[in-house]
Amino acid sequence: MPAWETPDPARPTVALGPLLPVQLVERRGDWGHVLCANGWSAWVDGRCLVAVPHDPPLPGGPLTRGDDPRPLLAHAEQTLAHYRAAVGELAAGALDGEAFRSRTQGLRIGIVVDGEHVWLYDVENARWVYADGARASTFATDDAPRAADRAPTQVVTPDGT
Repeated sequence: MPAWETPDPARPTVALGPLLPVQLVERRGDWGHVLCANGWSAWVDGRCLVAVPHDPPLPGGPLTRGDDPRPLLAHAEQTLAHYRAAVGELAAGALDGEAFRSRTQGLRIGIVVDGEHVWLYDVENARWVYADGARASTFATDDAPRAADRAPTQVVTPDGT
């Protein structure tokens, strides 16, 4: 991700590495000042930041959910094959731009593979999951934060019921 010394496009600095954890410490319009896990700080395009609730589980550590990542991998493969076929037809002239948009409308996948680690987008549940090869757990969700559940209010009448 491109980075800047100050919130000024004329002052670029070294780009941030992929998957480098950062913490947003300040916002100025579209700019975000981040503190990187390696101790370095920089200004970035804050619109490109994705909030996650916590770090991924450590390999071999306990996962909060025992999902099998294979169905998400199969969905990603099928969606990518569908998109690849549409691109092929567009390149061959068998589809025009409008037909291509129609064929690809609604397709959505996300996948990052880094060695044994994988992050998969689960379209059906609007969440990112992290997997260590065998098991997956929710890593981030598209849902807005919700208020904590409150304990039910107990009403006691004057007669004690």
